[in-house]
Amino acid sequence: MKKKILCMFVAAMSLAACGGGTETVTSDKEAALQQAVTPYVHNTVIATYKGMSDAGMTLLEQCEAILDKVEKDEDYAALMKDAGTSWRAMRKYWEQSEAFLYGPAASHNIDPHIDSWPLDFNAMNALLHDAERMAAIEEEGGAYVGDKLGYALKGFHAAEYLLFESEEKDGRAVGTGRPHAANLTHAEAVYLLGIVEDLTQQAILLEYCWAGEVSAAKMALLDEAEIEPYEDRYGDQMINAGKAGSIYVTYQEVVEEIIAGCVDIAGEVAELKMGNPYISSTPEERDYIESPYSCTSTIDFADNIRSIQHAYCGAQVGDHAISNYVYRQDADLDARVRKAIEDAITAIEQIEDFENTAQNNPTVKAAIDKVAELEEILDDEVLPLLSK
Repeated sequence: MKKKILCMFVAAMSLAACGGGTETVTSDKEAALQQAVTPYVHNTVIATYKGMSDAGMTLLEQCEAILDKVEKDEDYAALMKDAGTSWRAMRKYWEQSEAFLYGPAASHNIDPHIDSWPLDFNAMNALLHDAERMAAIEEEGGAYVGDKLGYALKGFHAAEYLLFESEEKDGRAVGTGRPHAANLTHAEAVYLLGIVEDLTQQAILLEYCWAGEVSAAKMALLDEAEIEPYEDRYGDQMINAGKAGSIYVTYQEVVEEIIAGCVDIAGEVAELKMGNPYISSTPEERDYIESPYSCTSTIDFADNIRSIQHAYCGAQVGDHAISNYVYRQDADLDARVRKAIEDAITAIEQIEDFENTAQNNPTVKAAIDKVAELEEILDDEVLPLLSK
């Protein structure tokens, strides 16, 4: 895609040099698209990642307190409930970021690092009974979890399993959505703290990569773990498209990447997150439930579509967004995109008990179809319009 965009840009400049007037047209388009980029970077991306890392800091404090209570043999049921609430808050921000999984989330493997599933229960059980590795986690915390454990043993879903109750059913762990009983073993409490510390560190890295700065408390957490933050300044790369130091040649290239990110997550929601459990022809597909223990899968899916909504329409009232540009070019298309987004969210929110009823569920199929329609209109109509 970038090669194609570069060729278009060079062609436009060549025509302008011949006096064809293309330079004015291109500049007008670039100016219009530029208006959408700054609020997108600050109010959609950076604000979302800041909310996520803020929630992570709260969750980390709660998990530190849980371990302290476990070691003192004191009741911590209320803390488990609060930690579950903080996990959900952090999770919501993450799911509302999935339309922008390009950039740092992809280039630094942060997405698979924090959001791989399903868990490897056999490996987890072995870890919890390995005194040497548990001692290393207790000593090194998130640094050990992040560097030494595989994706199936860390991130959101490892923490989710320890924070929310599950029941044995047909040889598999089935979530209840209720806070886990306050009966964690010492090893489990140590492991939970290590997972959450690593998870929070990764959230801070995402905020830093886009914003170029974080609070002193967040930076201290990275320093303590001897994590050197990546100097991506990805937000500046987008805002300064066409200038020296930016990876983007034009603002057209920026907004095309934004919409391509929306297409990608719509496809993932329709085909994988909902599609695999709906088909469920194999055990792997049956267990491809995104948040099975907190029972928040449909909330996740709806928030994924809201991430598209924020990217296309703006996250805050009054934000200039890609929608504004599309509206000026094709008001009917803009209206259809907005409706497709709302229809997809509504269809997802009609699903009840996805974790246990996804297979061959007509309500799930209806939601899959609506998300697929949104993916199609973004890919087949919005992207071509932006490329003109």
